[in-house]
Amino acid sequence: MRPTFQILALMSTLCFVSLSVSFSSYAGSQQKAEEVEPEKGPNRGRMLRKDDFSIELAIVETGVPPEFRVWATTDGKAIDPSKVDLNVKLTRLGDGIDDINFYQEGEYLRGDVVIYEPHSFIVSLTAKYQGKTYSWQYDNIEGRTRIDDKIAQAMEIATEIVGPSTFHETLKVYGKLVLPSNATSHIYARFDGLVKKVHINFGDTVKKNQLLVTIESNENLQSYQLFSPKNGVVTALNVNSGEQSKGRVLLAVTNNEILIAELAVFPMDLSKVNIGAKTTLSINGIEKKQISKIESRVLKVRDDQAKLFRVLVDNTDELLSEGYFVSADIEIGTYDVAMAVKREALQSFRDFTVVYAKVGNEYEVRMLELGRIVGNEIEVLGGISIGTEYVTENSYILKADVEKSGASHDH
Repeated sequence: MRPTFQILALMSTLCFVSLSVSFSSYAGSQQKAEEVEPEKGPNRGRMLRKDDFSIELAIVETGVPPEFRVWATTDGKAIDPSKVDLNVKLTRLGDGIDDINFYQEGEYLRGDVVIYEPHSFIVSLTAKYQGKTYSWQYDNIEGRTRIDDKIAQAMEIATEIVGPSTFHETLKVYGKLVLPSNATSHIYARFDGLVKKVHINFGDTVKKNQLLVTIESNENLQSYQLFSPKNGVVTALNVNSGEQSKGRVLLAVTNNEILIAELAVFPMDLSKVNIGAKTTLSINGIEKKQISKIESRVLKVRDDQAKLFRVLVDNTDELLSEGYFVSADIEIGTYDVAMAVKREALQSFRDFTVVYAKVGNEYEVRMLELGRIVGNEIEVLGGISIGTEYVTENSYILKADVEKSGASHDH
């Protein structure tokens, strides 16, 4: 048996090493690429040189939205910017190409397009000067990693598509179950007399028109019968066979197929709650939630100034009882948003809140402009395109790998 266990252990180790190598290969290549720091110019931009012609390409974002600025030199001497024809194309992961042209502003050329985050792209620069064309291309990658699909599946990295959503804003409230005012019927004798026989016991479940009591009238000594006016449970039994009815309540039958949840809403929230509002009830000990609506409200406020709103609760299966505590989400607003993402997808990257977009087997940050939060969704105002596939579960794995790679961009 020992050789078999050794073989299994070796196979498990090799599998783990294979996964680790595949998962880290992209980050490792990034780190190696960063070992050679690109040359920087006097304006902290990247220097691009060919023959005696040089371009310094810098991203400027102090006091302005991020943009490119370019300084051109030949033999180390500044060139009149108006003499240089320049174009930059940024190829982004899954987001097309930014085509940037330049115009003269003082001693430099200024790009005509805002360079939105992330600053992660392949840069292709073409410059024309004195009849010659100079071209450069390089990677400026940040916030990106690569994971093979099989490994991503093993790590349970799940994705969804960015799209529109309908938000249901709710108010959390609490209360308890009570019986409706008409739930209990009290049974009297029509004519006083001798109770000949009681046909039911306290706590029995009875059906509508079921025989309850037989009475012999004192006036004519004729017997008559009392029947149940409804389905329900015998909740009071005040008489035994052989006793006189004496005008009293003989018994009571209570129907609890419908209960009422009385929900407490405090003054600060009263203006938000309307009759007819959709309500989702959670009841202690009951897994299934009940969807209902607000039917009415109690006019008088409680001692703590809360007003009670009443919601009908289906109890045909008789699993619920008067006195149960409940919580409820009352819908106070419904609105459509153009884009939304799951809250659990959010991660931090530098000073931004991001999600990870998936393109093939590559993942890259998308810096989000966020709006309203409702439930487990958050509105997205910008930073990602509708239809983008993004990571919803276990995105922290991507965050950890990106941070390990340490990739940064030119600023």
